[in-house]
Amino acid sequence: QVMLVESGGGLVQAGGSLRLSCAASRSISRFTTMGWYRQPPGKQRELVASITSNGSINYVDSVKGRFTISRDNAKNMIWLQMNSLKPDDTAVYYCKAVLSALLLYWGQGTQVTVSS
Repeated sequence: QVMLVESGGGLVQAGGSLRLSCAASRSISRFTTMGWYRQPPGKQRELVASITSNGSINYVDSVKGRFTISRDNAKNMIWLQMNSLKPDDTAVYYCKAVLSALLLYWGQGTQVTVSS
């Protein structure tokens, strides 16, 4: 079992930046993939960015060039640097850790609100 705790959300004006953090309660080195998802109001949860244990990174098209995901196994943390934020980025952002197809974990989420 692992607990994931997100932080860093908040209210920001369009064009601003936020850095989300996800802290794991134990070592993340064995997690094959860690990532950030978001759920806008009234919409389904979607993948924002993911990073594998060997450093392979994937972004949803809408955030490419603006968001950067990073991972530090020694600190048991991942981050999402979000720049040039848009109102459409408003959502609850969740951290996800995947150990296997049957073992995956979610954080409780952190709210990001971007005002126009």
